[in-house]
Amino acid sequence: MSHSFHPTLLREYDVRGTVGKTLHEADAWALGRSFGTVIARAGGRRVAVGYDGRLSSPMLESALVEGLTQTGIDVLRIGLGPTPMLYHAEMTGDVDGGIQITGSHNPADQNGFKLVHAHAPFFGADIQRLGQMAAQGDWESGSGRATGVDMLETYVDRLMQGFDGRPLRIGWDTGSGAAGPAVEQLAQRLPGEHHLLFTRVDGHFPHHHPDPAVDANLADLRALVLSKRLDFGVAFDGDGDRIGVIDHQGRAIAGDRLLGIFAADMLQKHPGAAIVADVKTSQAVFDRIATLGGRPDMWKAGHSHIKSRMKQIGAALGGETTGHLFFADDHPGYDDALYAAVRLIRLLSAARCPVAALADAMPTGAITPELHIPVPDEEKFGIVERVASRLRSAGADMVELDGVRVRTADGWWLLRASNTQGALVVRAEGDDTAALIRLLAELDSHLSAVGLSLPDRH
Repeated sequence: MSHSFHPTLLREYDVRGTVGKTLHEADAWALGRSFGTVIARAGGRRVAVGYDGRLSSPMLESALVEGLTQTGIDVLRIGLGPTPMLYHAEMTGDVDGGIQITGSHNPADQNGFKLVHAHAPFFGADIQRLGQMAAQGDWESGSGRATGVDMLETYVDRLMQGFDGRPLRIGWDTGSGAAGPAVEQLAQRLPGEHHLLFTRVDGHFPHHHPDPAVDANLADLRALVLSKRLDFGVAFDGDGDRIGVIDHQGRAIAGDRLLGIFAADMLQKHPGAAIVADVKTSQAVFDRIATLGGRPDMWKAGHSHIKSRMKQIGAALGGETTGHLFFADDHPGYDDALYAAVRLIRLLSAARCPVAALADAMPTGAITPELHIPVPDEEKFGIVERVASRLRSAGADMVELDGVRVRTADGWWLLRASNTQGALVVRAEGDDTAALIRLLAELDSHLSAVGLSLPDRH
């Protein structure tokens, strides 16, 4: 027996597709067989499995567990919860790997799998190897057992470990995603006043889509913070590994600027520490890290890439513009938005000033949000390469770490292929508004050459 995955399913740092179109129950089963075989051949015997609140997640979880156990692997089923709860189970339990079934921030009809092996992200060539094994039917066989365990309380215990913050007034919006039950428990244990939005898990996402990187999804939280005059608000994506923050004035603090806030605090505690940020990050954040005596490190976008790079260079902190944050001082280094919220409470308690003041302490140029241009999955990387080829021929000053980040006298602009969606990602930052307009015009000219244009920002 063998299995062929849809060619768009096996992505750079996870497995993701549209349920009923590119992702089916049989794919989850085959993924279990392939990943279980990897674990078994590495001398492992047990894998933790969790899932988010999407409607398709229980079905995919059952098929995945069946595939794992038929490979001879025992399964620790931790049930419904945020992805960082799965990371916690894999990090602390008697297991050799972990899989979270989640569609993260993507539309409700999409789902997928995030994989961990031996406390490290399982991605890139390793994910492609799973497809090759399935195509050949190169699987071990056996009879493993599945057992269930409730991880929620021990996970919240980890979030509260070492907590030394003072009472604050905070709004929490989990967007009907998998972080809801954990936030409910967390709010009961934290000091202060806590106002909760949409903590009931519902895969229909009836209130708003759970992606805090999109400002429209923060409207309810913004209204709550302003109406209740709260200190700040936090929002989470569908699986709780990405954070959004609203300050007391109702302003959203971008993920990279949030990283800059945490970097200043980290470098006070760990002078000279390395801090990793993705290629979409504002130059102001890289400059701030260097000014404070840290070692800024630009790296590829994607949670798996950032975590791996942090381990490679021994970084104390990492982050992405999308709101993934990684602490590796008194935390294991995986992306946990709930822990990031707790760290923010602790930081503001020590600083005794609002988060708005810390954000405003960083220089501000003219910068776009992360913009997306829809393109077919099978074409996106080729389009980026065509633009890169034009730039090389023109002798452009650019970094080709992940797509192309082009530097000019006005600032920089970025074009890369999304690893989670059928889209190109663009961003630009200029010294002022006039500089940004010139950068966007240059970027648009390169897009026009390949038959595309910038999205309307209005």
